[in-house]
Amino acid sequence: MLPRLPKLVPRSAPVILVLLTLAAATGFAGVSHLVARFTANQQARGRKLYQQGLDAGGAGRYDDAISAFRAALTCDPANSQYQLSLARALRDSNDPRRLDEAESYLIALWQRTPQDAAINLALARVAAHRASIEDATRYYHNAMYGVWNANPDFNRNRARIELIQFLLKERDSSLAESELMALAASLPHDPADHLRAAQLFAQARDNAGALAQYEEVLRLDPRNAEAAAGAGAAAFRSGNYATAVRYLRVAANGDPQDANSRELLSEAEQVLRASPFQSHISDAERNRRITAAFAQAEQRLSACAQQRGADLEAEGSPESPLASLQSRWIAIKPELARLKSPAETALPDTIMDVVFQIEQQTATSCGPPQGLDLALLLISQKREAASQ
Repeated sequence: MLPRLPKLVPRSAPVILVLLTLAAATGFAGVSHLVARFTANQQARGRKLYQQGLDAGGAGRYDDAISAFRAALTCDPANSQYQLSLARALRDSNDPRRLDEAESYLIALWQRTPQDAAINLALARVAAHRASIEDATRYYHNAMYGVWNANPDFNRNRARIELIQFLLKERDSSLAESELMALAASLPHDPADHLRAAQLFAQARDNAGALAQYEEVLRLDPRNAEAAAGAGAAAFRSGNYATAVRYLRVAANGDPQDANSRELLSEAEQVLRASPFQSHISDAERNRRITAAFAQAEQRLSACAQQRGADLEAEGSPESPLASLQSRWIAIKPELARLKSPAETALPDTIMDVVFQIEQQTATSCGPPQGLDLALLLISQKREAASQ
């Protein structure tokens, strides 16, 4: 048999080449199959680790999340979502030493896709952790105007709200106000969105903006007691007491447990009963209110002096703000009999100026007033508004 073996083996070079090629292809296919299976197994393991990281991060276990995301990246080093999630976990761990690493991952991602809104939002939050207003504002704006994979309007408003909250925390009221105006102009017709905007305006001490947003909530949802309470409080802080009473009554009736609205309602009603500057009252009623306010101011001054142990009537009493106000009150008292209509004299304003000075000084010297004294103090602070 052995002498015949060479006859069975083809001797031509092309045939040998074909056989070698087939063998190489078979080997390559086998290797490729093994590599593909290994890659698939690694990716599957990476996905499992990634989910573990998400679960840990959602539970606030950031160290575990970081470990899981790092392991997932070893399985799939080019996966940008894994890198983004690792950066977020590093940032949210509240360890200042990890912020640099988080930022390095995010900057690398940003350089590849600078228009990606999610990456810009993550960078904005890193800047917010560092209290960097300039960087945070830039990245939040990039997020607002970047590309979102889903719900772009919702995510843009969310990014703007985060920026506003950050600016308010950093006490940059001018930038916060401009962002609030932009937010108000872009809100959908949703009571919850306008309610959130109203609360941000109130936090920024923009009472007019807050009132406008609360009123928009009530236009969309007339029975919203929280919006009525907010509108009443915003109007009260603005000195618009008639509007405050209208909304605070709705709030108090809608929520019997709302003690704050009931208290503000009582104070606003007291202001409206006490103010001599309201345009719709008669001259006789105006004079009655001035006389009552003048007498109340003297009582407040005497009580404050007694609280501080000062004798305003003693001869040779040392000069003090309270003693000076007592002298002014005594000097103007005879003029009460000459009260006439506003067109004939400036006396009502002169008398009320003494009243207001007494209420303001006693509030400084003896603490916050109550009742009619509080109403007079509020009128002194918002005189023009109280005349409405």
